[in-house]
Amino acid sequence: MITAVGLEPVIRGVRVTKSEIVAHLADGRVISVPLAWSWRLSDATPAQRANFRLIGAGQGIHWPDVDEDISVEGMLHGSPARRPAARVRDRAAQQRRPKPGKAANQATQRSAAKAGRR
Repeated sequence: MITAVGLEPVIRGVRVTKSEIVAHLADGRVISVPLAWSWRLSDATPAQRANFRLIGAGQGIHWPDVDEDISVEGMLHGSPARRPAARVRDRAAQQRRPKPGKAANQATQRSAAKAGRR
């Protein structure tokens, strides 16, 4: 985004309150967005919210403890992060888990086969 003076907006300072993310821009503007725009930050502890760093020469903010990035462009244009749908999260978790029936059935079948040989 090009501003009236022809410069890209750059963050020079950040403050995170209980309800907002407040960014002080190099051109003197102060912008804020609701903390609820970031579900990761909303769920984070105050200490995790306080641990951030500017990235890309002030083009964004990174919170390493919760793996969250917010750009100045996103703050200016209103781009809240959406929480993943429960179905997507559940499906991903299921894919990471071993199938309980298959392994258990194979172990039971091996045990039964050994018992039959005795």
